[in-house]
Amino acid sequence: MTDRQSRAAGALYGLAIGDALGMPTQMLSRPQIVARYGPFLEGFQAAPRDHPLAAGMPAGSITDDTEQAMLVAGLIIDGDGEADAAELARRLVTWEESMRARGSLDLLGPSTKHAVSEVLAGTDVNEAGRSGTTNGAAMRITPVGIAVGPSDLDALVDRVVEVSRLTHNTGVALAGAAAVAAAVSAGIDGATVPEAVRFAEAAARLAARRGHWVAAADVAARIRWATTLVEGLSAEEVCERVYTLVGTSLATQESVPAAFATLWACQDDPWRACLLAASVGGDCDTIAAMAGAVGGACHGVEAFPAGARDTVTRVNDLRLDDTAARLLTLRAKSARGDRTALRAPGTEVGP
Repeated sequence: MTDRQSRAAGALYGLAIGDALGMPTQMLSRPQIVARYGPFLEGFQAAPRDHPLAAGMPAGSITDDTEQAMLVAGLIIDGDGEADAAELARRLVTWEESMRARGSLDLLGPSTKHAVSEVLAGTDVNEAGRSGTTNGAAMRITPVGIAVGPSDLDALVDRVVEVSRLTHNTGVALAGAAAVAAAVSAGIDGATVPEAVRFAEAAARLAARRGHWVAAADVAARIRWATTLVEGLSAEEVCERVYTLVGTSLATQESVPAAFATLWACQDDPWRACLLAASVGGDCDTIAAMAGAVGGACHGVEAFPAGARDTVTRVNDLRLDDTAARLLTLRAKSARGDRTALRAPGTEVGP
């Protein structure tokens, strides 16, 4: 496995591992998590029978974050790099029906559900997602970061918008999705975590000018601020700081900065970053999934314990290596052999 292949696979494994770690803790408060599991998780846990969304799910089970990311991966692979909005709507509806059939309560989020219903009723794609501000676009955007290189930031943001506008056509949601995709894309080209985070900020600033305006805090500024809050803190202090100040709700301007903050606190260990992110409370399966995706892209798949990789693959019947390889094929095709070093305003990244 080449370094780039390892980083691409690392992004998908990190996404799935973070998601599965956060499965039993999602939508619980930080105090509830501490009472049940201690200051932070130490590995996969089964969801309790009284869980509001994941009742009784076995340890290592993924949620909608990974499932929808794989749905997007299939969409752009089948489309040879393009994402058809109507087809995305159909696949999301089919996915939700399959989740209902499995007895899951982890269904389409509020922004996605509203927009898909609008499109299927005939609403224009550019208008259906005008109220989408939650983190649904950011949670499933990792495949775009793998499939599109970072040398042309405008082109990368264009692809993020193409995939996201159906459900999340607002500046704040697009900024969050662009930040995650850009950080993953930069990591696959050799960026360290700090370099990837700075590139994420540049992408978020650019994407914030796209889509419909809504009143929301600036994602790029909050990523920068959130990373400064956790420097030098213990693991328990990081969780408390993210929970109380950054916020862990479904709002893009909270959960995306929260993901980057936990990763920043564990720059050399994406597995530990996922454990902390899954322990912060709120929408922590999504926060951990985003942190894991970026951390995996920056460090490669070997940064996660082999047992954790085996668990998410076995429990969920995932084919992450094959999907990563097919997305890298799209990346190479779109680049046309271009290996230009990544440069964005205020960023420096590795080879």
